[in-house]
Amino acid sequence: MVRHYYVYIMANNRPTLYVGVTNHLGRRYTEHKYEFINGFTSKYKLEKLVYFEDFTDIKEAIKREKQLKRWNRNWKLALIQKFNPKFEDLYDKIM
Repeated sequence: MVRHYYVYIMANNRPTLYVGVTNHLGRRYTEHKYEFINGFTSKYKLEKLVYFEDFTDIKEAIKREKQLKRWNRNWKLALIQKFNPKFEDLYDKIM
């Protein structure tokens, strides 16, 4: 069985952006959307999954997450725009 890890970006309509990594994108989306965990994403109501990448190696996923976290806002927005031009919530595409 191949294990999957996801680097993802959550956003709100402003957009404020959050980059994270998880081994269960659906569960993590739910935690963010419904504010199950207090912190940055609940404070800024980051409820849309606007970008994700799939990895089978956790080290590569963490490496990519750290890379994206270092990117400036405009680079992140350009990445999202290329992947998700309408800035839609991609939850339905992962479930």
